[in-house]
Order: sequence, then structure tokens, then C-alpha cells
Amino acid sequence: MPNSSKNTQDNRATYQPLPGQERFVAEVDETGLGAVDAVRDDSAPTSVWGEAWKYLRKRPMFWVSAILIAAALLLAIVPQLFTSTDPTFCELSKSLDKPSAGHPFGFDRQGCDIYARMIYGARASVSVGVLTTLLVVIIGTTIGALAGYFGGILDAILSRITDIFFAVPLVLAAIVVMQVFKEYRTILTVVVVLAFFGWTSIARITRGTVMATKNEEFVTAAKAVGASKWYILGKHILPNAAAPIIVYATVALGTFIVAEATLSFLGIGLPPTIVSWGGDIAKAQASLRTQPMVLFYPAMALGATVLSFIMMGDVVRDALDPKARKR
Repeated sequence: MPNSSKNTQDNRATYQPLPGQERFVAEVDETGLGAVDAVRDDSAPTSVWGEAWKYLRKRPMFWVSAILIAAALLLAIVPQLFTSTDPTFCELSKSLDKPSAGHPFGFDRQGCDIYARMIYGARASVSVGVLTTLLVVIIGTTIGALAGYFGGILDAILSRITDIFFAVPLVLAAIVVMQVFKEYRTILTVVVVLAFFGWTSIARITRGTVMATKNEEFVTAAKAVGASKWYILGKHILPNAAAPIIVYATVALGTFIVAEATLSFLGIGLPPTIVSWGGDIAKAQASLRTQPMVLFYPAMALGATVLSFIMMGDVVRDALDPKARKR
């Protein structure tokens, strides 16, 4: 019997079809296999940023806010593309004149071209917002990361400092400081003052994210292979805090633009020699009853810019936090 079984296996191994039998061999249809491969490719895991982009590009709010933000940045960077009129050139003889050729929005009480000032006003307002946000992100991320990762006494000290600054209202503190140093009013001064009191929220966000991430398995694995604390913090932990920081920074940028406009409106922000939306709104108060459009144009530009950053922050938050979409 063993020999018979062995002979059977040998016969199967050496079997060859007789001439003419090839036509009975069924062909394999590989179309289904290609479809299976396609399904596997589609089901491949994507990154958080990839999923966020898929969500964002389907949202009209994202595109509307992106267009408005792009327009504001373009006005701030190259205002010469939109007007050739000097925004600081004013003629009292044209005070409150109506719109005319080359001056679509007319003139303000000082005889300045409203359209030109609205275009050039974006530069100061957007510059303050962007620079303040960058400085706030650097300060807040550094303090929050150190407090959350190292903990102990360092965390206690940094957290108490954060709480103290958090308790101080941003605009009120900026008003007091700018009133003291009003003879040094420049864009840099406003940026430093706003950043000095505006970093606390990002520090808290970063600290919480770092504390939640530092005990994850991939961090433990990095420690096991001998990675340094600073390498782990910069390479593995901080990237996980990027999403909430970006969301908050987008909204905060609009807040800082409003803060600058408030300071300029009160006469303690940017000096009159620098064209800004807040300063023009302050000047338009005297003409509000007789010529309300003088106030409308800079207020419209300010409101649209701030609203665009707030909308962008809102839709980006939903994209990076799937739970927020279901609320």
C-alpha cells in the first residue's frame, strides 16, 4: 500500500495533458482580482491631515473663508495692485466729497481717499494679527510643552504664571500698557504688548495635549531605544499638539486684529501716520450721522477679515476633530 500511494503521487506530479485536451482547460478571469486590489488600495489608511483635507474641500465655508483670507493677505502684501492713490494724501477741499472717477468710495472728512485707505489699511491690521499670532504660538507652545512634559516643580511654577496672566483681560491690559508707552506707538510695540498678555490659552492647550501624549506607547518605545527627552518632545509629542494649536491660532489671529483696531480706535494703538482700519473707524465717528458710508467701508473690511479667520478656525476644528462634526 505505501508503494501504491507513492506511485499515485508520482503519476500526478508527472501528468501532462494529451494533445487536444488543452481546450478543456478553463481560463481564469482576473477582473475580480483587480477589483479586489483596487478596494485594498482605497481602504489604505490615510493621515489625519489627509482626512481633514477631504472634509475641508467639500465645505463651502472653507472656500469662502479661504478666499477672504487670501484677499486680505493680498491687500496687505501688494496694495499697489488695487490702487495707485497715496492713502496719506488728503485735500480739505474734497472733504466728504461723493464718489467719482478714480475714487469709488469718495472722501472722508480730512479729504483722504476712502478706497485707498481701506486698501492700505489691511497692511497694518493684518501685520499686527499675523506677527502677534506667531509670537503667541512660540511663547505659549514653549511654556506649555515644558510644563506638560517635565511636570513637577517646573509645571507648578509655569502653571501659576499662566494662571496669573490668564486672569488679566487682554484688551484692558493692552490699554493700560499702551497708555503708559503711547509715545512709542509702533506696529512692533502693539505686537509685543498683545503677545505679552495673549499667550496663555495656547500654553494651556499645549500643556494638556503634551500630558495626554507623553505616556503613549510610541513615546515609551522611543525612551526604550535611548532617545533623549528633547528629541522625544520635538519629534513625537509636539506634532500631536499641532492640530489644536493651529485651530486656536487661526481664531486668535482675528482676535488680535480686533484688539489692534480697538487700541487704534481709542487713540493709543498705531499712530495716525500709519493707515489702519481701527484708526479710520475712529476718525469716521464725527461723520456718522451725515455720512455713514465713511464708517461703513473700513468697518466692513475689518469685519469681513475677522469673520473669515473665525470661520476658518471653526471649519478646521471640525475637520481635525471628527467628534465635533456630530455635535
